[in-house]
Amino acid sequence: MSGDDFYRENILDHYKNPRNYGRLDEPHAHAEGQNPLCGDEVSISLNFAADGETIEDVRFEGRGCAISQAATSMLTDAVKGRTAAEVAALPKEQLIDEIGIPLTPIRLKCAILGLGVLKVALHRAKGTPLPDEWQGLDIA
Repeated sequence: MSGDDFYRENILDHYKNPRNYGRLDEPHAHAEGQNPLCGDEVSISLNFAADGETIEDVRFEGRGCAISQAATSMLTDAVKGRTAAEVAALPKEQLIDEIGIPLTPIRLKCAILGLGVLKVALHRAKGTPLPDEWQGLDIA
């Protein structure tokens, strides 16, 4: 199995068996976003630990292509136990590397939708910096 095949299998696994899928009752932070180019939708909610900064639990719901949903599943696994500031500073390249396959510009928007939604949720809840690239995201 080649490296690309391994990553494709991982993407399909996260798509078919998403981690952290669902909704939190009364979350500490929440945001929803869309990628109007291909119809992807992601909603992310999270709760902080007693210190008020560490992400204790994170859940997502959504629909869309395998890339958007799998990337969001991978993201939710990666951010548990990290602080709001650490996640706010997380470069999109780190998530793209985790996905592990070449992405066209359209698929890149699919892949980073969840990250943008998560950064907006943290910005709203904790006032973490929100880079310009996420300002125009179609977020509710």
